[in-house]
Amino acid sequence: MNRIAMLVVALGMAGLGMTIMNAQAPAQGRGAQAPPPPMSFFVTSAGLGRGGDLGGLAGADAHCQALGAAAGRGGVTWRAYLSTQGPNAVNARDRIGAGPWYGSNGLMIARDLGHLHGDTVEAARMGNGLHGLHATNEKGQIVQGRIAGTPANPSIHDILTGTQPDGRAYTDGMDHTCSNWTSSVEGMGSAQVGHHDRVGFDNTSWNSTHATRGCSQANVSRGGGAGLIYCFAN
Repeated sequence: MNRIAMLVVALGMAGLGMTIMNAQAPAQGRGAQAPPPPMSFFVTSAGLGRGGDLGGLAGADAHCQALGAAAGRGGVTWRAYLSTQGPNAVNARDRIGAGPWYGSNGLMIARDLGHLHGDTVEAARMGNGLHGLHATNEKGQIVQGRIAGTPANPSIHDILTGTQPDGRAYTDGMDHTCSNWTSSVEGMGSAQVGHHDRVGFDNTSWNSTHATRGCSQANVSRGGGAGLIYCFAN
């Protein structure tokens, strides 16, 4: 083979190689996965240790903000999912923005407020994504629920909310919020809780399952609680 023929063959092989590389590049690009959405929901990894006294809504929000910041998500505004009662009652659902919300594992909790609370027949039938495996804390850890609980690691699935299932405040005159999250007095009031793992003898609501036995730390903790709350990025 003369030099001209060899050059033609070499150029042809080089062109073929470039064609293969160009054909492979888009395929590789199509296979790339987008990063998961940033965390916009978590269950607190710890309570404040004062039972139903969270320092009011402001104190609860500050707790969410501090834990979110420690997890690298301090650049957003965090709000505690809590209702209050009385003349200036606040609905928990009105504090947390419009969604969607994602856990620390990148899994969707809910598309919007209707999906979160089952406002429509379809939303109620399908349910939201908040359950034992999705309801992680800000560190990405699964919060110990009733099914996985053991004597050494008891269930902690009571989450303080003070709210009705639709995310709105109680209006019956009874204390469902430990005096709007300012009381830990023994023998006075109670707080409504939900079960993050959706397991319960009363019902399986994530936000309104039953009342605590009181507002002290001991009574909030008794039966599966630790004074934990839900935090949403607003």
